[in-house]
Amino acid sequence: MSATTRSRTPDRLCAEAVDLARAAAEEAAVPGVVGEHAGMVSEGDRVVTHFFECKDLGYRGWRWAVTVARASRAKLVTLDETVLLPGPDALQAPEWVPWSERLRPGDMGPGDLLPTDAEDLRLEAGFSGEDEPAPNSPISDEMAELVEAEDAEVTAGTPATLPAVPTRGSIASVAEELGMRRARVLSRYGLHVAADRWEDSYGPKTAMAQAAPATCVSCGFLNPIGGSLGQAFGLCANEFSPADGRVVSLSYGCGGHSEAAVMPKPPRPAPPVIDETRVDPFPLRPSPDSGSVSVGPDESSAEFGHS
Repeated sequence: MSATTRSRTPDRLCAEAVDLARAAAEEAAVPGVVGEHAGMVSEGDRVVTHFFECKDLGYRGWRWAVTVARASRAKLVTLDETVLLPGPDALQAPEWVPWSERLRPGDMGPGDLLPTDAEDLRLEAGFSGEDEPAPNSPISDEMAELVEAEDAEVTAGTPATLPAVPTRGSIASVAEELGMRRARVLSRYGLHVAADRWEDSYGPKTAMAQAAPATCVSCGFLNPIGGSLGQAFGLCANEFSPADGRVVSLSYGCGGHSEAAVMPKPPRPAPPVIDETRVDPFPLRPSPDSGSVSVGPDESSAEFGHS
């Protein structure tokens, strides 16, 4: 057997040195916290570790581990080390997780800064325009060199036959308008991660969308967004919707759909009907039958005319 191989059978003298191990544990610990002997384990040839229960309330399930050893052909057992180790059911602090992995959406507050890793998979290099001419420059450096060459010596043929062709345009203002003049932009992975996250929160599989009368693609409150994500998402502008101010999937929906329940107009009463074609006689004198005389239009005008 190799000298480095642990022996499965504990050394007899080391195994019997329980009192020595207990005394070492009580010396290292606070008085009254070393409990009963909880077993031992062979660490190698003539090396044994004794375990004692820890009665400290703050270290539930922990054990005092005292290692004793004996030299070859010696009868004296000596102390090796004394430590406090967690047992199988010990109460321990959770495993440490870096802050970048502990951070969750909504954890940031006013004044907090969230640096992004240089190798963040959600981002990729963009076109910043730092190495290009100023925004008011109409042509790139490569094209300027070709123009100077043209002025010095007229080149025959079409521009396609020129010895060098500019690799790309260099008008920085156009790049800035397109949102490309940034050091880094979203990568395809970053776009997919964002789309999956928005789809889970405001997508067709949510309970709200399942009960909606129609989808957001036909809602008047949907505000389109630019870029490739605009093909599947938009911005909700309905203040009564649960997704107000949120990026929603075009297949999402809620009860606040603009065309879900159009309120009917209140009924308007019919205009009054005035009949101006009929003349109602108005008696001025009693009629003969009733002892009164009624005056017609001609008689009344003549009588009033004589008077």
